[in-house]
Amino acid sequence: MDFLVRVETVLPPDMPEPDRRALLAQERQRGRELRTAGIVQRIWRLPGQLANVAIWSTPGPEELHEALVSLPVWRYARVMITALAEHPLEQEQR
Repeated sequence: MDFLVRVETVLPPDMPEPDRRALLAQERQRGRELRTAGIVQRIWRLPGQLANVAIWSTPGPEELHEALVSLPVWRYARVMITALAEHPLEQEQR
């Protein structure tokens, strides 16, 4: 099942810079793991924001939730999810 996922990260303004850098490095590593596993199919950053939109693919919503809560920034994240269904024009391309 495919999902359009927007993740906006809102870090505490008083978070020490070394902690911020370490958290974002952990997030990049987890993102790489999710890409390698085929869960994150495509991803785009949103310029000027600590945010991204991506196509995530999991067997169902429960597995999507598990993947999202595995993100190191989860507790600082605002997440918007839209389930995607195949469009007839996509089917015509096959």
